[in-house]
Amino acid sequence: MSTDFLFPKIADCSYVSCYCEENVWKLCEQVKRTRPEELGKCYAVFVSNEGRTVPLWRQKAGRGDDQVVIWDYHVFFMHNPLPNRCLVFDLDTTLPFPTYFHKYVTETFRSDLALRPEHHRFFRVIPADTYLIEFSSDRRHMRRPDGSWIKPPPSYPPILSNTNTHCLGDFICMSAGKGPGSVYSLSEFVQNFYKSAHVMAQQNN
Repeated sequence: MSTDFLFPKIADCSYVSCYCEENVWKLCEQVKRTRPEELGKCYAVFVSNEGRTVPLWRQKAGRGDDQVVIWDYHVFFMHNPLPNRCLVFDLDTTLPFPTYFHKYVTETFRSDLALRPEHHRFFRVIPADTYLIEFSSDRRHMRRPDGSWIKPPPSYPPILSNTNTHCLGDFICMSAGKGPGSVYSLSEFVQNFYKSAHVMAQQNN
């Protein structure tokens, strides 16, 4: 794997546990600042479903040998510089940072075939430049009824857009036609972003 990555060291990335949507926003911001020519090839990817119960494997917060956890949603960063080269940057995975798309999807999501329908994963893929402009969160979802924090927030101020103070739900929602970006099933997500060298050779013939 080439060492020409957008984020050479995971330790240099902004990270706060349980605030994956903000961690990814910060990655997008970093690309805009340091590698603006690559921003159009980058995406924020939300994973969830209607019941907000999505199993993911190889997660730092996971349990057992497979490190599986069920999240209400998760967010990771994706860089797709070439048709047959797509990298995933997930600050919460135990896989390498970054990991090639096919390896990441295979080990993190496995297959929906062995899961109950209510656990099937859906993906909202948002261009990074759109995410930087439209995402907004006042962090209300991380507060208890008494106002205390479920998990400590980042030290920097909340990320607020010019038009909204909190639209996180629009990004987590997996209803097609609602919210920014495009929504895919797991199989559709793979079909759109995984292009092997063999497939590319066939398409070029």
